[in-house]
Amino acid sequence: MKIFIVLGIVFYALVLILIGVVFIVFSLNLLQPQDINNLLAYLQYSPNSRIIIGLSGLLLILISFSFAQLILGRFQRERTIAFTTSSGEVTIALSAIEDLIKRLGVNLPEIKELRPDVIATKKGIIVDLRVILRSESNIPELTARLQEIARSKIQEVLGLEEQIIIKIHVTKIILAEEKERKKKESEKEEPTIPFSSYGKI
Repeated sequence: MKIFIVLGIVFYALVLILIGVVFIVFSLNLLQPQDINNLLAYLQYSPNSRIIIGLSGLLLILISFSFAQLILGRFQRERTIAFTTSSGEVTIALSAIEDLIKRLGVNLPEIKELRPDVIATKKGIIVDLRVILRSESNIPELTARLQEIARSKIQEVLGLEEQIIIKIHVTKIILAEEKERKKKESEKEEPTIPFSSYGKI
């Protein structure tokens, strides 16, 4: 499969290089209109050249179609996890696993925000977690606990024995002072009406 992908990439690269060379030749005026007319007349009236051009066009269409189908199919497989049961095939969207992991952050008060990104590869399931932590959290202990919770939860729900790799990237640590400042900014004081005490007897 990898050889077919490499051949497809090389094929498209050669086609684009050929088109680029033709554009450069036209821009430098290296070909005269008479030369182009002679070439087109030869290709049109020669039976062998017409057969070769027709087969080349058909081959180009087939390669383009199969290459596009391969890329789209591979992308579809990477966004789902598939396994077979006794009753048939089951596919699970990776977005469902991402939502499952995101809900795990609710149970950990040290985590303010949790954004997972799940990728399915031949090596297993790779989970990239972008985390915003609170300042009172112990980062090594918390990340190890989060990795273990996420790994065990995925294995429990999916029932798969594949390798699960959990990567954590701490994007921000919120300080206690910052939380207090944001809390004070959010709580707006009610404006007092001037001379509101006048008129009260």
